[in-house]
Amino acid sequence: MIELILPSHVAASEAFRDPLGAVLFPSERRLIEKAVDSRKREFTTARLCARKALGMLGLPPRPILPNDHGAPQWPEGVVGSITHCAGYRAAALARTTDVMLLGIDAEPNLPLPKGILESIALPEEQRRVRRMRRVAPEVHWDRLLFGMKECVYKSWYPYTGQRLEFEDADISFDAGVATFTAQLRLPHDPPRRPSTDRLEGRWLAHKGLLITAISLATTSPCKAGDGVSSAAAPPGVHIR
Repeated sequence: MIELILPSHVAASEAFRDPLGAVLFPSERRLIEKAVDSRKREFTTARLCARKALGMLGLPPRPILPNDHGAPQWPEGVVGSITHCAGYRAAALARTTDVMLLGIDAEPNLPLPKGILESIALPEEQRRVRRMRRVAPEVHWDRLLFGMKECVYKSWYPYTGQRLEFEDADISFDAGVATFTAQLRLPHDPPRRPSTDRLEGRWLAHKGLLITAISLATTSPCKAGDGVSSAAAPPGVHIR
């Protein structure tokens, strides 16, 4: 399903159930030794998806461990993203020669808990959600907006090392062509960044899921900087 909203040079793998007998590397198993069963299953299947995507790129399987801020660490020359929610796990990877920023997110097509929209959305975003509820009520636009913001942060942070809060991305969306645009309102310049503050993505509502994806091609020069900072992880970046 997710390959429908990703470029052809992005390798993607997804699962709608947790296969029996999936095996982790010892270093991965240690991360979830004390986790509840549901956490172990989602973590394991997501790693299985990531290894399948690595294979699509012609790379051998390897442990996918989090860095100090929880984001997955990929092999040199690879950019990637992992997501999971109830009934769905996925990973998307690409070579950095093709893709600079890559982020995916999956959410259930269910409303957000009461009060969450107001805490994550700018006033104009809240107005857009209310408007779209009238246009296409079968989509829970508040949850879709949340997924879009997660997608922005998960694509931006690994490349730039910059912490973003929910209010740092102003997101608009188009129901007709299933796209969205995030205009970043950066609190400060990160050490490394793309030449654009405007990210474009695609979304899909299908099988009770809301899937979002951002892929920025490696075509624009980066602004000068010495590398990625050690900023704290942004909202939504944790061990996935």
